[in-house]
Amino acid sequence: MTTEVRRSRLLDTLKAVREPVSGGQLSVRFGVSRQAIVQDIAVLRSGGAQIVATSRGYLLASRSAPTVYRTEVAVKHTAEEASTELLTLVDLGITVVDVGVEHTVYGTLRGELRISSRVQVYAFLDRIASGRSHLLAELTDGRHTHTLEAPDAALLNRAPEELARLGFLLNEANADGQARRSAGETLRR
Repeated sequence: MTTEVRRSRLLDTLKAVREPVSGGQLSVRFGVSRQAIVQDIAVLRSGGAQIVATSRGYLLASRSAPTVYRTEVAVKHTAEEASTELLTLVDLGITVVDVGVEHTVYGTLRGELRISSRVQVYAFLDRIASGRSHLLAELTDGRHTHTLEAPDAALLNRAPEELARLGFLLNEANADGQARRSAGETLRR
């Protein structure tokens, strides 16, 4: 088998798999050294192939990007209840992407959060508690929205239920139990 044929088949192999394939597995499959596979991957990448090297092996970038579901919820709570809201969401496995408010003068104001763990919640709350910053929702008497993301629609669908249980959910339109994909599509990172 020529080098060009091997590289073509290597790319076909990566297109056909959903899990990473190790360099060792590929070297056995194609009867060459692991170093030859590393060189093949480098050449394929230079030719535009979106091959990702993970700790478990090689994968096409389009295969490695996780599916992300996204929805928006409207809530209202006090500043003291922000920790309960955020901890509840991250404990569900949800990323709180941003916070938004509708200001009477400035219109929609949004702040990037990207909070997905308890550590990040506590760091965010510490910054607020320092007195140098305030919650954006303080501008609107606690009314705000959050864009939420999760790798599983079922996780995301629990968010409105939990927020309603806590008394934070502002409008029932977001509590229908259906995660919306951003712009009607599954997101890929």
